[in-house]
Amino acid sequence: MSLAPRTVTVSDFPDWLRAVDTGFLRPHAATQEEIALRLTHTDLARVQGVFDAGRCVATFRSFAQELTVVGGATVPADAITTVTVSPTHRRRGLLGRMMAVDLAAAKERGDVVASLIAAEYPIYGRYGFGPAAWTTEWEIDVPRAGLDPRRPVPDEADGGRIDLVDGDAVRALGPELHDRLAARQHGVVSRGEQWWLRTTGVHVPAYETWTEPFYAVYRAADGTVDGLVAYRADARWGDGKQPLNTATVSDLIAATPAAERVLWRFVCSVDWITTVRTGRRAPDDLLPFFLPDPRAARVVTQADWLWLRLLDVSRALTARTWDTEAALVLEVHDSTGLTAGRFLLDASPAGATCAPTTRSADLALGVGELAALYLGDESVARLAALGRVDELRPGAVTAADALFRAPRRAWCPDMF
Repeated sequence: MSLAPRTVTVSDFPDWLRAVDTGFLRPHAATQEEIALRLTHTDLARVQGVFDAGRCVATFRSFAQELTVVGGATVPADAITTVTVSPTHRRRGLLGRMMAVDLAAAKERGDVVASLIAAEYPIYGRYGFGPAAWTTEWEIDVPRAGLDPRRPVPDEADGGRIDLVDGDAVRALGPELHDRLAARQHGVVSRGEQWWLRTTGVHVPAYETWTEPFYAVYRAADGTVDGLVAYRADARWGDGKQPLNTATVSDLIAATPAAERVLWRFVCSVDWITTVRTGRRAPDDLLPFFLPDPRAARVVTQADWLWLRLLDVSRALTARTWDTEAALVLEVHDSTGLTAGRFLLDASPAGATCAPTTRSADLALGVGELAALYLGDESVARLAALGRVDELRPGAVTAADALFRAPRRAWCPDMF
């Protein structure tokens, strides 16, 4: 019998949460209080489940999100999360059915892209997603970094200061600071109130063990909060009573590179800390070069992170900025039919237009490949070499490669 997804009701929600925990291989420990709390910030109209004999066996949820694109503008995104299929019901097409329902609704709503963080690489390409932003984590050997422990942080000449704060201050100061970050960094996604409540320990799911981080803010000379860091530290001592403690950064956001530099120097200056784990950063993060010896920062993770799927090619391509000038006709393939078509992109530093056209195509590519290119993090030439972009007019790959590039790599600091 065909198993069709349906919208989850209030009475379904506890069993839906159980299925989510099953899919993510964690014990189900949600209390009635937690279930009631989660319902207050869950739009059930965007929650799907598949039920077999009265039991939820597949889950899917989406929510409204804003994505910063190249140049600082934002577009509405359909953020997809809590996607699971129980091990008893794999390979029956359940994910595909839920995805089709959600993407059709998102396009009807007017969302420009869909977004997600992929637990496994091979899954989402089949639905038109492509990896649009990657993530890198460094481990810093603090003694090797070459920072002068006698030097104050921030430097006295800087005029700014570091203040330790609590979760209440983070919830008060963080959203405005994050908005400033999003205005300058493409790939950043919006953080709603629930994000701040969860990451400061107010609303913590039962499956997570909460340990209060240390929070610090950097205030510029005029008192403006330009940076925020949250980190936790272990308590490890080696032979000879030598401290070997690790500070793990869970969040570090800044409105300026200067604030970034001060905050990294601060974390590396904490007594007893000999190792710093940076958390998720952009692959071209400035961090290693804030250190006198950049080799003290060793890459420990390099992986795909934010995946996108375009839902409106014209709006997506006109929303971002372009550093060069070119006119290209793109033949976009999409097996679902949501975005398939031929589009004339006429772009320059002054802006862009993008509309359906009957002109001959210069390039042909899948909607997933276009998503990978969208934030400027992938190379048209590289995708062409891999056989994933077809050049239909000589020179089109070179022109498109120069056009789609961005000055910095995309960065999405968040899990969702």
